Amino acid sequence: MATTLYVVGIGPGDAAFLTAQARNALEDAQVLCGYTVYVELVSGLFPGKELYTTPMRQEIDRCRWALETAAAGKTTAMVCSGDAGVYGMAGPILQLAPEWPGVEIIVVPGVTAALSGGAVLGAPVGHDFCVISLSDLLTPWEIIEKRLRLAAEGDFSICIYNPCSHKRADYLEKACDILLSAGKSPQTVCGYVRNIGRPGETAAVLSLEALRLAKLDMFTTVFIGSSSTKEMNGRMVTPRGYEGKRGICVL
Repeated sequence: MATTLYVVGIGPGDAAFLTAQARNALEDAQVLCGYTVYVELVSGLFPGKELYTTPMRQEIDRCRWALETAAAGKTTAMVCSGDAGVYGMAGPILQLAPEWPGVEIIVVPGVTAALSGGAVLGAPVGHDFCVISLSDLLTPWEIIEKRLRLAAEGDFSICIYNPCSHKRADYLEKACDILLSAGKSPQTVCGYVRNIGRPGETAAVLSLEALRLAKLDMFTTVFIGSSSTKEMNGRMVTPRGYEGKRGICVL
């Protein structure tokens, strides 16, 4: 009989954002495994579990340990912030899984920052949008720059993960410059949310021109509107076009 390895998206970290499926998976697991910060966010909700954590940049070792532990007969949960499949461990786990054919992999979705942060700001991703990380640890900056430029040319709303860090302090400024050079208006409606769903949550709506000079960090998710995005009562709204349908009245 196969042993289960859950790959669980826990959302921003607060218990209120755990889906019922995620909560059930974490309750079923004997072992909680993951990046130290993420496991600490949920371990208190599930006392008595065996815990295994590793620091950043040990992702593959962590995934192998989880698969080995599940193969040894312990139901295991790999804990991921946000959604397990969005910059999470679902991909690496599934890539490694053929080495452990007796382990059943169940990917449990979670509320990714594009959705939880978007809800704080209003409706910035109400129409077509894309998600781009500015971290160049695994993706060359030239590729990131190309994706930013094409997203601007396609007039997508853009959600930016990992906007800057101590070593990449000017990356958000560089990204804004790329978007401006690709035709985005300096007055494009933008926003950001820091510490989504956690103590100290802060948010702001501002122009692309102002965003370029904002001092943000890795705990912040950034939203850059399309040409149709509006600021309405302090919220970001990207209309889908329902208001143009006959019989719909928009106040």
